[in-house]
Amino acid sequence: MPRTIRITRSHKLATAVLVAAGSVTAIAATGGQSDAQPAAAKTSIAAEKVAGVPTAKEAAAKKAAQETAAKKAAADAAAAKKAVAERKAAAEKAVADRKAEAKKSAEKARSEKQAANRSTERKAVAAPKQYKNNLDGWIRESLDIMKKKNIPGSYEGLHRNIMRESSGNPNAVNDWDINAQNGIPSKGLLQVIQPTFDAYHVKGTPKKLTDPVANITAAANYAADKYGTIDNVDSAY
Repeated sequence: MPRTIRITRSHKLATAVLVAAGSVTAIAATGGQSDAQPAAAKTSIAAEKVAGVPTAKEAAAKKAAQETAAKKAAADAAAAKKAVAERKAAAEKAVADRKAEAKKSAEKARSEKQAANRSTERKAVAAPKQYKNNLDGWIRESLDIMKKKNIPGSYEGLHRNIMRESSGNPNAVNDWDINAQNGIPSKGLLQVIQPTFDAYHVKGTPKKLTDPVANITAAANYAADKYGTIDNVDSAY
């Protein structure tokens, strides 16, 4: 028969102490594990956060790269701006050069034209109009002088009266009419007497009664005064 073990009050107290001790140990073990788990988790999270944030060296390198990129962009922009300015300056210079060249060419052409005009004027002064030494030339020279002196008359009027009066001979002398009898014979192409020639002589022509041009011009001047024009004369005058 099994032996009955009597549990005294002392036994009960000892058991209670043991149970309590075991519980505390269990609780301590459990609590320690519980506290350790959040700490580890926190450490893991912190590590993860640190791993996502760049280090000071990496931040400095990134900043330096950004500054370099900014400087390069600024330099590129400045270079582009400079290139635009240089192209604009070159275009403006090209326009200015063309204008200057055009002005220079115009001044040169104007200078050459003025020189040519002066040369022409000098030639005109140095080389007066030439007339043939014949009846046609004498009439034409007289007409040019008459035009300058506003003396009316035409080639036909002069030629017609000359042929009637002297047949075109500048040395013809009438030694039989009343003028000849009075000692002042008519002479020259248009048979002019000396007093008439002296009174109607045109300045710029020789003062010689038988000079062809002087004779024609003086006679035309006289006819213009007496008849309006030599063209109105058809007989002795």
